[in-house]
Amino acid sequence: MRIDEILEERRPVFSFEFFPPKDKQGMTQLKGALDELAQDEPAYVSVTYGAGGSTRERTVEVTKWIKQELGIEAMAHLSCVGEPVSRLREILDEIREAGIENVLALRGDPPRGETEWHPHPEGLRSSPELIELVAGDFCVGGACFPEVHPEAPDLEHDLVFTKRKVESGASFLITQLFFDNQHYFDFVREARAAGIDVPIIPGIIPITNFAQIKRFTELCDAQIPPDLERELEVRSAYPDAVKDLGVAYATAQCADLIARGAPGIHFYTLNRSPATRAILAALRAARPWDRALEPV
Repeated sequence: MRIDEILEERRPVFSFEFFPPKDKQGMTQLKGALDELAQDEPAYVSVTYGAGGSTRERTVEVTKWIKQELGIEAMAHLSCVGEPVSRLREILDEIREAGIENVLALRGDPPRGETEWHPHPEGLRSSPELIELVAGDFCVGGACFPEVHPEAPDLEHDLVFTKRKVESGASFLITQLFFDNQHYFDFVREARAAGIDVPIIPGIIPITNFAQIKRFTELCDAQIPPDLERELEVRSAYPDAVKDLGVAYATAQCADLIARGAPGIHFYTLNRSPATRAILAALRAARPWDRALEPV
């Protein structure tokens, strides 16, 4: 089923993101997490795309397994990094033949060890170009950045580029991770004013490791609110305490997002299930959607 149709039929929509593992042990961990999270009946599951060939083949393999073996709607990520257009078309053919209808089209980050992004000589230069290539046969999603893309000079320029994604065929957007909900609602307000009218799904990562989340936020220019960072710092020597705080904070964050009109939550799971399952259980017990405002 196409994700744009799911977003029309359901509210809220819960979805999970995984990355393709690099080895057998990682695959075992991923399958265990998916088996557990499948019990929570996600609307769909997405699988990231390794830059520079690191895990690209496994993206299609894992996405097909989720769709065909687990019977869960799946979305394959696809990026421009290191690929000629001919290879992108081959990947899309393989995805289509597997019965997968959804693709998240991204420019992608530079391969590991490189600081600047360079297009393949026979490839594409931007995510709008990739979205245009994918659109038609697939439901296409794009990325957006509540705290502004690291390469954009300001929000105005970022929104112009984001609107190009929608005009090229993106029928929904998923945000980069964030920890201050006001960033999301401010971004949605400005996006609507700029003429971007597709669903904007907040992407949420439960904090389970303080050092790890510091690295992530530095890479993507996201901010950890000072009060949250202080509490994490206090607990940094106690991993279980960090996880408990991370789950509690993400639960409150998700409940607020849904109650204020967000269409759902896309969880960045890091291929693990306990934190995401705990958050979903708390949300289903509290049912913030019963008091939800008008959709944003």
